[in-house]
Amino acid sequence: MAVRTVADTLSQSGDTFSRDDDPELVRDAVPFALKTYESLLESIPKHEGLLLATCSGFTQYSYAFIQTDSDLVESTDYEAALRLKDRALKLYLRGRGYCVRLLELRRPGVEEKLRVDPGNALAWASRDDVPVLYWTGAAWGAAISIGLDRPDLVSDLPAVKALMERVLALQEDYSRGAVHAIMISLEALPEAMGGSKERARRHFQRAVELSDGQDPGPFVTLAASVALPAQNRDEFVKLLGQALAIDPDSNPSARLAAIIAQKRARHLLSRVDELFDTSPSQEGRR
Repeated sequence: MAVRTVADTLSQSGDTFSRDDDPELVRDAVPFALKTYESLLESIPKHEGLLLATCSGFTQYSYAFIQTDSDLVESTDYEAALRLKDRALKLYLRGRGYCVRLLELRRPGVEEKLRVDPGNALAWASRDDVPVLYWTGAAWGAAISIGLDRPDLVSDLPAVKALMERVLALQEDYSRGAVHAIMISLEALPEAMGGSKERARRHFQRAVELSDGQDPGPFVTLAASVALPAQNRDEFVKLLGQALAIDPDSNPSARLAAIIAQKRARHLLSRVDELFDTSPSQEGRR
């Protein structure tokens, strides 16, 4: 009973971390919290709230600190960036594992169904299932995004899209349009992998609308995943400028994510001359 009481409290901790304005403090604190969650799950492996908190915690920690660090050092220390990406991938998959455990509690066999028949695997899900659907897709999709050289991961892309499309159908505005922000990255993948730049832009517009234009994340994502590959320098710079113009305090519950997104935006802007082809032929095309 004591363990369950602690688990109930921890899994309902709200926005204690996400509203913080000190990323380094959170970086140092979260690993201990995550290991505490895992220790508790050894005793109460079917605690739904704790499974969700552990899944979302590993996913957010990996993106905010490990993958972001990889992006920041890639231009100066490629080997270190690869090591960080490998670690980020492992943490994403670790997080996904906890969400899948929760999904299996609610619908036994759903993981296999997602892989063999994703279009029909989630018809049972209701609005109450939106958080676990979202975080399963977020962890799984993030793993795929940095594991595109792994066919075993890429083959799961339809499952991730099925999860996100079910969230869109059940609660499009979940977490102020967070699902649309993720869909930007998924739709920015090559057409051969089912991506569509047009759909990515539509998801971007909806993410901005649902967040009242106060989330830097969608601006940075569109810049990095659509404008940069298209070598559209003007749009790239404009989007990052818009991201940096947002006040992180405008949405206190997501303050930390905004600060980290703006950190990525500043880094990308610092590399703009390196990232874009400035040859005469390219200038002519722009």
